[in-house]
Amino acid sequence: MASQKAPVLGKTTKADLPGEIFGEEFHHSLVHEAARADANARRRGTASTLTRGEVSMTTAKAWRQKGTGRARVGALSVPNRYGGGVAFGPRPRRYVVKVNRKARRRAMRSALSVHADRGSIALLEPSDFETPSTATAAAQLDKWGASKPTLVVVLAEETSVLKSFRNIPRVEVVEVGAVGVVDVIGAASLVLSPGALEVLERSAGGEVRAESPEGGEGE
Repeated sequence: MASQKAPVLGKTTKADLPGEIFGEEFHHSLVHEAARADANARRRGTASTLTRGEVSMTTAKAWRQKGTGRARVGALSVPNRYGGGVAFGPRPRRYVVKVNRKARRRAMRSALSVHADRGSIALLEPSDFETPSTATAAAQLDKWGASKPTLVVVLAEETSVLKSFRNIPRVEVVEVGAVGVVDVIGAASLVLSPGALEVLERSAGGEVRAESPEGGEGE
């Protein structure tokens, strides 16, 4: 696959994007599966309600069984009474959905390729942010014409870049180790640092490099 080009923020040059990563055909089902798994994995799963056996309620009958002219009644903790327990309410649980490694990698390549195809991906130069500067970051995004929301992916050690972009409205900065398909596909534009691009190439293109150009096994 031929490599594609991406502009570099603040520069007039363009950088090459490897075709084996940014030239993937879009796979809707895989992207949906991976994005759903990412979103589910971020759910805390701590919602909880009290059942009728857990509410603080007397076990005595509200009134005697006979002689009152009223309908008989049992425990006050039943779900249909005020202050009673909840029937079939949420309980603490895990929402994690397993996605195969190859499927997740292919979904990430598909999400990255969408940005490459529509020209909504750019690279940044970390040397421009030796000290944090939100004004410089905002100016570079405006000059590029970035559509919002914008996702900026950086390395964990690139703290100056992170601090420069994190206070810009509708711009989210994520460390490359925490970025998921749901983040990439949900952003209108994508900005990568060179280091983050290298990590994504390794993580998203693992099985691609295992094959030779003819489709056989690599050496």
